[in-house]
Amino acid sequence: MEKSIRKYFPVFVLPTFAAFTAGFILPFLMGIGLSFCRFTTVTDAEFIGLGNYTKIISDATFVHALWFTALFTIVSVITINVLAFAIAMLLTKGIRGTNLFRTVFFMPNLIGGIVLGYIWQILLNGILENFGKTLTYSSAYGFWGLIILMNWQQIGYMMIIYIAGIQNIPDELIEAAKMDGAPAGKLLFHVTIPMVMPSITICTFLTLTNSFKLFDQNLALTAGEPSNRSQMLALNIFETFYSRSGWEGAGQAKAVVFFLIVALIAVAQNRLTRSKEVQQ
Repeated sequence: MEKSIRKYFPVFVLPTFAAFTAGFILPFLMGIGLSFCRFTTVTDAEFIGLGNYTKIISDATFVHALWFTALFTIVSVITINVLAFAIAMLLTKGIRGTNLFRTVFFMPNLIGGIVLGYIWQILLNGILENFGKTLTYSSAYGFWGLIILMNWQQIGYMMIIYIAGIQNIPDELIEAAKMDGAPAGKLLFHVTIPMVMPSITICTFLTLTNSFKLFDQNLALTAGEPSNRSQMLALNIFETFYSRSGWEGAGQAKAVVFFLIVALIAVAQNRLTRSKEVQQ
């Protein structure tokens, strides 16, 4: 039976591989090629070498969006994972109404990014109006508005993953640590956290990549205002490609750089946390 399945394995894989090639690999390779060209459509591309990459280095909006996105990613990854882990610890203590709390915390993750952005724009602008400010008053307001939005959306999802990891810790291990007189702090840092490192790896990867490529929420909440100072990298690439005439090639070059940054960060983070798992 197993040999028969292996025999027909290419037949089952071929449709998926063909769709993946047509929908991802070919457009990706075409995009890399276009990043070295001047074009308005894919049929009139003219090779110009590294001209587009030189152009984006001198683009102040791109450089600012890169640093703004990096700072946002650092803050959101830390806050989301710390709060999600804390809530997961609380909801695994057997308190009354745990299942209800889990559902309530998870529900924001089901709301689309555009809708979520407009909801929080109304809420936060309503609060800031009392102080004569709006989210677009300065980039700082937009930054913390995005942090609040991202935390509210992502914490519940990460919490579910952390709960699964915490519940997989053997009770015997916890009891043995308590019998040895381990205080709550040592129990947390020397038993619980090392045992949930696989969950930490997953959650860190998800929050890191989701934060770095944030687009819908940024567009709906601030649209990059004021003066593109709260514009994140994905929104900057979108506006470069579709709103700046003659910058189509530069927009494609930004997209390639964006992909490389996200890929390198994701690989580095995954290797780092995996090494921590092995050490434990």
